[in-house]
This record gives sequence, C-alpha cells and structure tokens, in this order.
Amino acid sequence: MTRPAPRMKSYVADLHAYVPGKAGLGGRPVVAKLSSNENPFGPSPQAIAAMTAVLENSNRYPDPASTALREALGAAHGIEADRVICGTGSDELLHLVAGAFAGVGDEVLYVRHGFAVYDIAARRVGATPVVAPDDDYACNVDTLLAAVTPRTRVVFLANPNNPTGTLIPASEVRRLHAGLPADCVFALDAAYAEFAEGEYEDGLALARAHANVIALRTFSKIYGLAAQRVGWAYAQPGIIDAMQRIRAPFNVPTTGQVGAIAALADTGWVERARAHTIQWRQWLAGEVTALGNAGLRAIPSAANFVLVEFPEHGPVTAAAANAALLEDGIITRYLAVQDMPRCIRISVGTEDETRAAAAALRRFVETATA
Repeated sequence: MTRPAPRMKSYVADLHAYVPGKAGLGGRPVVAKLSSNENPFGPSPQAIAAMTAVLENSNRYPDPASTALREALGAAHGIEADRVICGTGSDELLHLVAGAFAGVGDEVLYVRHGFAVYDIAARRVGATPVVAPDDDYACNVDTLLAAVTPRTRVVFLANPNNPTGTLIPASEVRRLHAGLPADCVFALDAAYAEFAEGEYEDGLALARAHANVIALRTFSKIYGLAAQRVGWAYAQPGIIDAMQRIRAPFNVPTTGQVGAIAALADTGWVERARAHTIQWRQWLAGEVTALGNAGLRAIPSAANFVLVEFPEHGPVTAAAANAALLEDGIITRYLAVQDMPRCIRISVGTEDETRAAAAALRRFVETATA
C-alpha cells in the first residue's frame, strides 16, 4: 500500500517564513542599501584583523561554549560570564527562549508591530502567538498586561522596537515586568540598545535580580558584524541551562567569536557609529517632518532607522514611494509584508546615503503632488 507523503505539523504550516529586506536591484546600481539596519561603516578594523587571523584555522570547529567571548562580555558589562549564552545572532536565542519555555497549549505574547521573529518562534514550537494592541506604533504596558492569561509563558519586548523604532522608558519596562506572573519569561530584546538615549533599561539589572528575565543583545547592529551572526543573552542559571539544552552545537563561528571580542574592545569605533547614527537619525526625521503637508510622518525613533508613515490613499502612498525610491537606486524596507502597508523603514546610512534617500523621497513627493 502506498503511504502518503510526509506532512508538516499544522502549526508549522500556519507560520510565514521571515522575509529579509531587499539586498539588490537585479543588476542595477545601488545608490544606498538602507533596508536592514546595518552599520554603514562596517566592523571595526580591529575586528577585521582578528577575523582574518583565524581564517587559516577554518578546518577546526569553533569553541562550542564561546568561552572567551562570554568572558569578554562579562568584563565589559560587569556581569557573570557563566550566566551568558551566545547564539547565531539574537534570532537563535529568541527561538531558544520559545523552545525552552513554550509549546502546544501555551501562549507567547508581544505587542503589535513587534519584531517578526517573535511570531515565527512561537508558531515553530506549536505555541499560540498573542498580539497586544499598540499605542501609535509603541508598546502600551497596560494593554500588554491585560493580554496576559494563565497560559502565557513568554513575553517578548523589543526596546527600542523593530520595525517602529519606538522606545518605552525604564520605569515602564520595570512596571511591565512587575505585572507579569513569576512563571512567565520576560524576554527583553535590546538589539538596538546602543542607539537609545535618556532613561533606558537594557535588562541586565533586571535579569540579575529576577529568575524570569532574560536580556538579549546582538553584534549585528552597532558592531557591524551582521554577516558573522553573533548574539548573546544574560539571565539567571535556570533560564540559561534550559536554553543550553537545545542550543545547536558549535553555533557561533570562530570568526564571529574573535571578531566580537575585538569589536567589543574598540569602544572608539562604537562611539563613532553611535554619534553618527543619532545625528543623522535626527536629521532624517526632520527631512520627513518637512514633508508633513503631503501627509508623511516620522515616528519618533531610538534605533538606527526612521519609520515613515504615509497616507493610506492618494498619490503619496508607501507603495508608490517604495517604487520611486527603488527607481532611484535607494533600497529601503517597505513593510506591507509585516502588515504595515502605510510604512517604509529607512536605515541610517552614511551621510551621502542618508542625504540621497531624503532627496529621493522629496523628489517623489514633489512629483506626485505637482
């Protein structure tokens, strides 16, 4: 008797694979690639030198425990190295949190317009994703807490948030945690922590003090190591032990480990990237605000990008703007794929790239409204 072909799990069939930002224009010249929130200056020269030096050892497996990197992170942040876990970018760590603490019959909670991987991580293990209403693209702690049920096992919060760039203050982060049940993991995703200003909670102190908190970070953004896929997280031993049990072996490559250590030490490079980002983030938001008569709005951002909201109808829509920018060689992130058809996210590039993106956007608006 012929047996049927293998069938995927129903909860896997329900998820949609992550769609990355566009990386090219089919052979046409790219003026500026501003679709993936990358560091436009690349990694520190010290990191490049460190990675180059170990390439000849590519026949050897990397340190499976990322020991030297965890020790460097412990020294840099004043935390216990044995409470640090490293991953293939923070993406892997988000999946490990869901995989270790949620499953069929459980709920994973996050705010509307949260990072797309939260939904994927929940569905991948059969958990039910629950989306709390947002407050003008930002997290509303009260609505998030109102969505907690006895089945809630993980709450994901990106702060600053991707793709919106919005930030809630440290007091609100702490209030959110205080309102969660003790058996619920609070995963504070601080991938854009280095770009935040003012009152800010990166989660490290919370994770040291509470057994249900994990603080997650990445080397993909300000450190310019996106291609190396290096993320890390800090939590008390119970959470770290659970994640280690399902972590892939040899998950962080040797080049990534040594590159991250060197990047962490080059504080001057990091500060240069931070200062540049804040300056040109503010400038770009101002350029968008100047087009407000056409209905454009820059959502206040604490990350390395600016979210631009367009009118829903008329000649100046996000879809039309995206097409016009692509024609000009400017690649941004049109967010219809994330149920945000009125929005485009523009990463902060070099000065020339950021100016080019603003000029192309202005030309589009002026032409469309003429």
